[in-house]
Amino acid sequence: MCFSIAMALTTDMLTCSGPGNPGQARQKRSEVMQSNTTQPNPAPFLKTGETVVLFDGVCKLCNGWAKFIIRHDREQRIRLATVQSPEGQALLEWAGLPLDRFDTMAAVTGGRLYVRSEAFFVALSDFPAPWRWLRVLRFFPAFIRDWLYDRVALNRYRLFGRYDSCLLPTPDHERRFLKANP
Repeated sequence: MCFSIAMALTTDMLTCSGPGNPGQARQKRSEVMQSNTTQPNPAPFLKTGETVVLFDGVCKLCNGWAKFIIRHDREQRIRLATVQSPEGQALLEWAGLPLDRFDTMAAVTGGRLYVRSEAFFVALSDFPAPWRWLRVLRFFPAFIRDWLYDRVALNRYRLFGRYDSCLLPTPDHERRFLKANP
């Protein structure tokens, strides 16, 4: 899930291709996502032990989640990438996920891909208290967590809005974003 919290990214814009019309017909989520799987090859652009959170760069809710990560991950353990960026597209391809329609946040760590509510909990594991305590919600069955997550994710543009283009990070936060050539 994403949260809209304090501003950490500027309102400068970078044109990027969005994930398509939110009203387009969608494949079944089970056909699109292979979640919580280990991939045979190392993830591109990631160093050993690094975690990256992929998010929809034109989604206002998802940008709120990215801002929350930047603000509360004080040890800077989590890197970020929009699904529209070249780095995000490379990670989606590596994971076997669709490049043009993406309805969930994903986290990549230790050669594993996590999506939906599990990606949220992977990100929380790197947060300090009290945020890390939200991991107790992991005890709810995954099908319930993911059902709720899907309801929000599939309606995120209608509920929270979308940007016409991806936001650029401020110079002091740019290092938090995954780059092909660091």
